[in-house]
Amino acid sequence: MRSFSQFACVDWSGAKTERPHGLAVATIGAEGPPTLLSPVPRWSRQDILDWLLGLAQAAEDMLIGFDLSMALPFIDQGAYFPEWDASPSDAKTLWSVVDSMCRHDPHLSVSSFLEHRQTSRHFRHSRDHVGDLFGQGLGRLREVERYQRTTKQANSASCFNLVGAAQVGKSSLTGMRMLHQLDGHIPIWPFDPVPDHGPVIVEIYTTVAALAAGQPKGRSKVRDRAGLKQALTRLNTPTPRRLTRYDDHSTDALITAAWMKQAATDPLLWNPPAMTGEIAQKEGWTFGVV
Repeated sequence: MRSFSQFACVDWSGAKTERPHGLAVATIGAEGPPTLLSPVPRWSRQDILDWLLGLAQAAEDMLIGFDLSMALPFIDQGAYFPEWDASPSDAKTLWSVVDSMCRHDPHLSVSSFLEHRQTSRHFRHSRDHVGDLFGQGLGRLREVERYQRTTKQANSASCFNLVGAAQVGKSSLTGMRMLHQLDGHIPIWPFDPVPDHGPVIVEIYTTVAALAAGQPKGRSKVRDRAGLKQALTRLNTPTPRRLTRYDDHSTDALITAAWMKQAATDPLLWNPPAMTGEIAQKEGWTFGVV
């Protein structure tokens, strides 16, 4: 099984602004505490893309986790966008379509995709604007999201929902633009084989890491130094120096980077029994969910 010398967690954001408050990046090496990478004034999505391209050029042996969904539901209805003749056939084609349709949208944003006459029909845009193909309830789920809910590993939300603090649709779609631009530079599991050397990207869910760090279900967010120290101690990891702010984006990234360092050595997480080849290529999987 592949080994890594460095680990990183990127807490992603789908906000329209160039430098969203929700972006955070934490790294951890063989020794010492996890560390926040904090550019001035703040990260932009383009900054993170450029950072990743630098890692690829340097062939850094780093496992990088992104807190976003890397595809939309497909398996449940045999298509990402039923009733649309041009609906993509697999995840990488989906990334390409999102990025192409939004090529004039700044900051890797996705307004053009969400306003398209066919794709918009599938999303809950606001309380008063729900696409006619969104369906009922919380919205369509990927197989890994359905599995997470069934096994009570996480309370996953639908990528087709764009409403509320827990919505993940915009962050996932902006992430797909980034993934398309990275394709061929950094392997992305489980869509690509894991190479013997160099960086690899995986999808993570920070709640999974928080639960592994002893956080209670339903209260997984950490917003102070004492909580961060307690979580990292549970992961046998030193606490970093005092942060400027203890917001949950920063602490999510720090805790998840520390968790990834341990989780990456578990062969089962790289071969989850519930993930078929079709699921891997159409919808992807969340690393750490078994």
